[in-house]
Amino acid sequence: MKSNPFRFLSILASLVILVFLVYSCKKDPYQVGINLLPPSDTLNVKTSDTASFVAHSVLQDSIRTDETTLSILGSLMDPVFGSTTSGFYMQYRLSAETPDFGTNPGLDSIVLMIPYGTIYGDTNALQTLKVYELSKSFYIDSTYYSNQSVENYGIPIANYTFRPARYDSLTIGGVKTAPHIRINLNQFTNYFGNKILHAPAASLSTNVNFLEFMKGLYIESSQNASGGALLSFDPTSLLSKIVMYFHNADNDSLHFDIVGNSLCARFNHFDHNHYLNASSGFRQQVLQHDTTLGKNNLFIQGLGGVRVRIRLPFLKTFGKSGKIAINNATLTIKNAETDTTLQPPVKLTLVIVDTAGNVAFLVDETEGTSYAGGYYNTTARTYQFRITRHMQQVVDGKIKNYDMYLMANNPSADVLVTNRVMLTGTNPQLPGFSADRVKLQVIYTKLH
Repeated sequence: MKSNPFRFLSILASLVILVFLVYSCKKDPYQVGINLLPPSDTLNVKTSDTASFVAHSVLQDSIRTDETTLSILGSLMDPVFGSTTSGFYMQYRLSAETPDFGTNPGLDSIVLMIPYGTIYGDTNALQTLKVYELSKSFYIDSTYYSNQSVENYGIPIANYTFRPARYDSLTIGGVKTAPHIRINLNQFTNYFGNKILHAPAASLSTNVNFLEFMKGLYIESSQNASGGALLSFDPTSLLSKIVMYFHNADNDSLHFDIVGNSLCARFNHFDHNHYLNASSGFRQQVLQHDTTLGKNNLFIQGLGGVRVRIRLPFLKTFGKSGKIAINNATLTIKNAETDTTLQPPVKLTLVIVDTAGNVAFLVDETEGTSYAGGYYNTTARTYQFRITRHMQQVVDGKIKNYDMYLMANNPSADVLVTNRVMLTGTNPQLPGFSADRVKLQVIYTKLH
């Protein structure tokens, strides 16, 4: 059989193209296409990474926390940010309406179950929780924020101290169960359990009636003197429930579940203790509004804590000498800490806020996160954002030059971020950090 030279050339060409594509995919997305530009003196391309801008940290307004994917519980004492405690409000519903507890039912115990999720901080630190029954109703179709609260009866029905054991499964009634916190709700008195076991029939006939009868619980975290952690969990998990153990005239080993699920109203409450325990540099910048300290360090904290305000005053005059086209604009900001005990957020979000307080994403976000950026680079310890289209719109006068804000929580997402990070500032006067200042690199072309 004769060889076909054209077939050989075709295969060879395909291999060359494949190698080229693989190589191209490994390139930094912020550099792709740079080598295709003509020499800078031909297109009058300019590069600047010395653009002056102002950045400093400010308190963040309360954030919306109702019906989030995760709920947060615990207390963390941070050497930089001070103390944060988190509790949550939760409704619970009957697993079956009009339950029949039998003749002469008697309470044995009643247990609140909270399944473990992730832990941010010291996994070995003790945590103390208090549980309260609510005296006022709250509703799933209402909006709740991290600084809001719901009235309770003021007397805890449980006080529980524990060391998180999120990898230790439990055997209950001979059945192996995933790791979870178990809080005895008749620790002080049988009142709460008997209230449900001996409730009027009408109160147990529907979940609507039951939620008026037992309005929900508030699980509160006590502040740790040092260390600690913040625990996240899924409030709609099958293990998120209250289990009432009881007996009656016919059976001495019964139980009934009162469940937490997606139909239950819930929201988180966060307390940062007014940052009284934060570092002096943090307090001076954030609480005393010394914006000049943004040159040294910047602070970002999740859970409705702290965000960074960024101003680009130079944009007022950028391009005044002639029309320009911005080829690429990237903002790079570096983690100033090497301690990995408290991990930085996986991703930060950059938004603009107008004078009325309305929040909007930069137009660059419409290109997707792979273009806009914001993810933490663990090797370089940096976050990088592309703001090319945003800057072009400002320079062209299509939008106003509003302040930008960098934050841990994405305002459009229903995920609460526990992480925090201390970043290098705009011109840090710190040994070894002068080259790691916040940088805005702009590559632009002067158009004729």
